[in-house]
Amino acid sequence: MGRLTTHVLDTAAGTPGQNLAIALFKIVDNQRQPIKSVRTNHDGRCDAPLLEGDALQTGVYELDFSVGEYYRAAGVKLPDPAFLDVVTLRFGVADTSAHYHVPLLVSPWSYSTYRGS
Repeated sequence: MGRLTTHVLDTAAGTPGQNLAIALFKIVDNQRQPIKSVRTNHDGRCDAPLLEGDALQTGVYELDFSVGEYYRAAGVKLPDPAFLDVVTLRFGVADTSAHYHVPLLVSPWSYSTYRGS
């Protein structure tokens, strides 16, 4: 059974990105359709897959990570406007039986991602 998962690592603090807001969208006809909003747990992960089984469909998706809000809540002094506020990752799902793990490694000044396992 296929599934979509994510997690956040705060590379500036060297800790999981806990209580970070994430919104999931599916892109249909070049329009964003909201699917789900969640917050990460104490380990920087979501308590359940974002999508799994029949809910994971072939197509293009976006994850919005509210990193500016996360760093402000942690007391990090950010410029106004912040260099990074919402990090959007657009990715495609071609195999609905596969596990798509889309992590975010982030600091107030940079981010990276990869397809994890």
